Amino acid sequence: MSILVDFTTRLLIQGITGKEGQRALGAARLYHTDVLAGVTPGKGGQHVGGVPVYDSIREAMSEHEGVNSTAVYVPPAMARDAILEAIDAGICLINVMTERIPIRDTAYCLAAAKERGIRIVGPASLGIISAGKGRIGVAGGDSPDEIYMTGRVGVISRSGGMMNEVSWQLRRQGVGISTAIHVGGDLLIGTSYADALSMFEQDTETDGVVLFGEVGGDYEAAVADLIAANGFTKPLAIFIGGKFASALPEGMTIGHAGALIERGKGTAQSKEKMLRSVGAIVVDHYEDLSTALRSQELF
Repeated sequence: MSILVDFTTRLLIQGITGKEGQRALGAARLYHTDVLAGVTPGKGGQHVGGVPVYDSIREAMSEHEGVNSTAVYVPPAMARDAILEAIDAGICLINVMTERIPIRDTAYCLAAAKERGIRIVGPASLGIISAGKGRIGVAGGDSPDEIYMTGRVGVISRSGGMMNEVSWQLRRQGVGISTAIHVGGDLLIGTSYADALSMFEQDTETDGVVLFGEVGGDYEAAVADLIAANGFTKPLAIFIGGKFASALPEGMTIGHAGALIERGKGTAQSKEKMLRSVGAIVVDHYEDLSTALRSQELF
């Protein structure tokens, strides 16, 4: 298995005629993933790299059976309509790469998706990659096989760059991955750390997970609650970036929109204490994540 992306992924790209959409098409083709169609309103009838472009998702799906995922590469002002169109079409996985979507629009889309039982990853996601099977987005860039090695460890990150870095560090130490997921750096995201961990818990080909967290927000608190309730029982190694932020004023955003420290909450130190209290393995340096999992005799 793997989570979210595998050999059965049949992808549609919204915004395929744009620069980033075209790059995503090339990345998918480079890494085992079928792109059936693209959608850009007003540009139906064109082709991008041989892939037909349609004015709407409904039109695309009427011509191409089996679409089960979409990657959203549209401007922020158009993102709400694009996401809602995908939800209305019943596409089960929506990976939103667009950044700087208005919070009100994101909240509306997340609520609509939840009502329909549809999975959103992002916004502001670099993508998802299941080693050796497929990817949505550009994780690993032009050389994914130099970063991602097939194995049995899941990777979750709020940072797309650090998802690549952590996976490469794991590879250097002989540890391969099942799936790596960049959940996105915005304040509101469709798939939380806990959501991803719940999926990895059910994946028979994932033995443990590494998580690259950061200061701000309360997503790690949900992880602690999940572990405490036995919702995630596999070994979990975590690094929390941003310890320096404890010296900065409260209410300051560090890096991502979601990295907001407020009234003493969300510091790296408080998160580490909370996670250790429920049995997670917390490391001081992200390079130690694979060593921490090895200490559990998984490999």
